[in-house]
Order: sequence, then C-alpha cells, then structure tokens
Amino acid sequence: MNLRNNVRLIGNLGQNPDVKDLNGGKKLAKFSLATSETYKNEKGEKVTETQWHNLVAWGKQADVVAKYLKKGSEIAVDGKIHSRNYTDKDGVKRYLTEIVVNELLMIGGKKE
Repeated sequence: MNLRNNVRLIGNLGQNPDVKDLNGGKKLAKFSLATSETYKNEKGEKVTETQWHNLVAWGKQADVVAKYLKKGSEIAVDGKIHSRNYTDKDGVKRYLTEIVVNELLMIGGKKE
C-alpha cells in the first residue's frame, strides 16, 4: 500500500465531464467532484459544507468517464494530488491542483 500522496473521495459530479481525444490516441477526461460534510454548529443547527475537487482521468479511466458518467453521478475515486501552473492568455500565472484518478468506482444508479 502506498500511503504517500494518496487521495480517496466519494462524491457527485458537478457537471458533465469534458473529454478530449489527444494526439497519439490518448484520451483525457476532466471533471469536478463535490464532497459534502454535515455537522451541527455551536447553536445546534445542521450545517453542510461542500468542497469541490478538480479530477483528471487518462486512458481507459477516461473512456469509462466518457461512457458512463454525467452531472450528478455518484462515484468513489482513488488517486493522487497533482499541482501545476500555466500562464493564461492575459499573461497571468495560474496555479491548479487536481486529483489524478487511479481507480474509479461508480456507486449511484444510472443517471438519466
């Protein structure tokens, strides 16, 4: 078991995946995953916090994402955190943290 840079999340897709076929026959899927946590605050009120995660899947995982997942799909993922940066069209350096998917499990039923 590799405990270094290992992430496991269960959540729902925030939008339909963006899937692209790249040069050399590679496939890339990008999508967002919402994870929610519910707790009671000091007043006893129920509070739900949602965190959004950027996910990236390659190859066969991207094929599964393209074929079966859409907005609202509930999934479990195992992956690793990857940070990168780029310069946008206005010359501003941007930073992005993504979860690179190693394994994916569809939990919820088929979404229509």
